[in-house]
Amino acid sequence: MTNGEGIPAAPPVNPKPAPVAAAPKPGAPQSPARRKFLSWFGLAWASFAAATMGALSLVGRFMFPNVLFEPPTSFKAGFPDDYEVGTVDTRWKEKFGVFMIKTAEGIYALSVVCTHLGCTVNWQGGENKFKCPCHGSGYYKSGINFEGPTPRPLERFAISLAEDGQILVDKSRKFQQEKGQWNDPSSFLNL
Repeated sequence: MTNGEGIPAAPPVNPKPAPVAAAPKPGAPQSPARRKFLSWFGLAWASFAAATMGALSLVGRFMFPNVLFEPPTSFKAGFPDDYEVGTVDTRWKEKFGVFMIKTAEGIYALSVVCTHLGCTVNWQGGENKFKCPCHGSGYYKSGINFEGPTPRPLERFAISLAEDGQILVDKSRKFQQEKGQWNDPSSFLNL
């Protein structure tokens, strides 16, 4: 067969239809490719759910403010007769960060925080001084520095008598010796 130009025509194509895969019967085992796809698909959804829960937990944490529970800034430290003249009372050191010192003139409350780098000083009764365990700063019973790298004396807190006759220490008000604030009547309690 030729077309009108003398070129032989292509034989007619008798295409064979592609074999049609039979649908799997219910309860028949799945093909390995489909099983693999479903396992990866399930793993992807589990990962997505875990990431979403993680992000939601961060958003939930953001909704609640950070709250720092600190001891109150003022506290009652007992009656003036509870303290001995010439001694350093350390019972408020751990809970409130205060040393109570009673002299013949009155009572004052010293901070336990070293003025060098903020370590907690300790009272050493045998040596009759406050000593910083970090860098060796030393303070007299009055809080005045005399050794080590500390640049200034310990700070005093405001002290007064409450209505019930107990000593009231207010840690929100500090007094520094080098600024002349130890002469303030609120920095000590006259007896």
